[in-house]
Amino acid sequence: HVQLVESGGGLVQPGGSLRLSCTGSGFTLDGINIGWFRQAPGKRREGVACISRTDGTAYYEDPVKGRFTISQDNATNTLYLQLNDLKTEDTAVYYCAAATWAPCPSNIVVVTSTLLNAASWGPGTQVTVSA
Repeated sequence: HVQLVESGGGLVQPGGSLRLSCTGSGFTLDGINIGWFRQAPGKRREGVACISRTDGTAYYEDPVKGRFTISQDNATNTLYLQLNDLKTEDTAVYYCAAATWAPCPSNIVVVTSTLLNAASWGPGTQVTVSA
């Protein structure tokens, strides 16, 4: 049974940085597809970033390209998301989600109802960007 938990969110001014972490139990990073997602108030959940299990390539959705960096530490089974040059529109609850059947990058390009309902999700961590 996969269990995930995110941490590292907070309140930051525009242009600031945060580093989010995702860890848990019941999985290993090299044996599951896992990615970062976010949901802003009143908006649908969207994909942010993931790392392909096939070749290790990192993928990012357009709004965060060049500002966010995804990485992982297999020794601690932790997935990270470095958020730089934060903008007010980055305000959202950030989630990590894992599923063996949802490969990267398709899992972040379209957040399907199947992914929402059947993947393992953490409770999320709030990121608020405000002056």
